[in-house]
Amino acid sequence: MKKVLVINSSARALRSQSRKLTEVFIDHWTSIHGDAMITTRELGNIDVPHMNENWIAAAFKPEAARLAEEMETLKTSDTYIAELKETDVIVLGSPMYNWSIPSVLKAYIDQIIRVNETFTFNRADVQNPYTGLLENKTLFLLLSRGEPGYGKGDYNEYMDFQSTYLKTVFNIIGISNIHIITINGLSYGPEKAKTSIDTSHQDIRDLIERELV
Repeated sequence: MKKVLVINSSARALRSQSRKLTEVFIDHWTSIHGDAMITTRELGNIDVPHMNENWIAAAFKPEAARLAEEMETLKTSDTYIAELKETDVIVLGSPMYNWSIPSVLKAYIDQIIRVNETFTFNRADVQNPYTGLLENKTLFLLLSRGEPGYGKGDYNEYMDFQSTYLKTVFNIIGISNIHIITINGLSYGPEKAKTSIDTSHQDIRDLIERELV
């Protein structure tokens, strides 16, 4: 049985369309697998620690050489990384905030991008300087956006620092099997929003059955 990790990063507890996307994923996954192994990680309504000088020093020091306070500094990072290592399918729900991602999600990413834990340096190849350590995983990026036109070749593509950034960082840590489903144009009225929402929900169900069943 595949282990699923669901991550929510929206600041909204209610009326969040990215949260609704992850709910649709969970509902359809559990309808197929009654004994589903699902872990949830809430980011949107908690304070995710930011990196500081002590964190950086501890992360680059060999584990055996770390002091007790340095081990404590990395405790949250260790927890997040352990979840990723243990899971097979990662489901990440994120709204677009100011053409990018929520700050708590950026803080989470800073906690999981760690040398010798999720990636290593490949000094011999300057064009491919990183080797990811998280292999054989599938990532679903379930994204919501107020405006349309952020797709490849669309008029707002140059302002998409959401999906392009997320794909890049997860590629770096070794995850290349990435599927992106988006709700677009939520601020363009209920009719347009409903069409995009309904389409994205069905796309999730279809992807689960095509990729994971």
